[in-house]
Amino acid sequence: MNITAKITGLKYQVNCTDDLSEISFKDLDINTAPSCFLLSDKKYNYGISKWVSPKRTRSYPFERVYNSLNVPKRITVIPIIKDEGAKGDRDFIQWDTVSLMSLLDVYVILAYYNKAVIHLTRENKVTNQKFDNDYVKNKIVEINNYHSSALHWNLKEINDTLPSLIDIVQDSYNNLQKELNVPFHNSRGIQRFKNQFQKGVADFMDTSRNKAKEAQNREKQTTQPKEFLSTSTKATITIKNFLGGIYYFTTDEIAFIENNLYLIEGKHSINSKLPSIGDIKDGLLKMVLYCNLSDVKVNDINYTPKPILKLTSINISGRITSNNVSLEIDYFKTSNGFNKNHISIIDNLFTEARTNNFEVIIESV
Repeated sequence: MNITAKITGLKYQVNCTDDLSEISFKDLDINTAPSCFLLSDKKYNYGISKWVSPKRTRSYPFERVYNSLNVPKRITVIPIIKDEGAKGDRDFIQWDTVSLMSLLDVYVILAYYNKAVIHLTRENKVTNQKFDNDYVKNKIVEINNYHSSALHWNLKEINDTLPSLIDIVQDSYNNLQKELNVPFHNSRGIQRFKNQFQKGVADFMDTSRNKAKEAQNREKQTTQPKEFLSTSTKATITIKNFLGGIYYFTTDEIAFIENNLYLIEGKHSINSKLPSIGDIKDGLLKMVLYCNLSDVKVNDINYTPKPILKLTSINISGRITSNNVSLEIDYFKTSNGFNKNHISIIDNLFTEARTNNFEVIIESV
């Protein structure tokens, strides 16, 4: 089953973001800075997040971006390629990652690694890769002097910067190979990646989308350990937006009740009473999207979307939702012995859900 939908703009108020550490531009080292921070001084004021890989399923990059959403101007730093060595993974940035950031009004710095160390326990692998800090800081200066939207910046960077940056990445990994005496993946893969841009951005978009669609279909067939589903009904959802983005997602569960289509994002915990905050914020970024869907169709029939974030655990009893009254919610928290941190998470989650018109469900399994 495939769901189609559109997004024409975003209206959403975050309530679960972290308090961000403040760093001045003078003191900024992107490699030692937190995963999300506030760049703040007389000249700069940005919420900045950074990715450890261009692959969006690694190390909760959506959590990092989510934490910057309460800052009016936002930047995220993404390596365009990450090669972990011949015995490790090699990932490439995809069009829809950049397009999604444009939709969230986040300026993307397409960056690269120029330092690494040999992995101590895994042969022919490197670790602790570091961005070229001077390059990242120069891009921040460019953004600060750029007087247009994140969308236009991101398109400009894809068109004008990315093709030449690929050559810099190749040179950087060639230098690391000589310096560390560690083999990396064959350079032909990077050349094929660069060849996508010979006919313009359209080829890059098409190739990225085909890969995303293949990943979407694979995910549809599997149940991840962090998802505990009350039904086995998964569905693909393809979201189009006016910025040129096509996003391929897989809903963990769906349910039809009359003309309503419930889009359920599930997060599960076996070790704690709540899933990790990284998992929860990853789910919240889905809520940002699902709360702004329009023209939702299944088999050409229109439905009203009802987003739900469902958190399950084997370490609690009972069930509560953000739609319950305060007395019921308080009883649920007390009877399950939630600590202060969990109570704060629940309160902030329920506030965010009510503000943005989605539902949070917390239940035992």
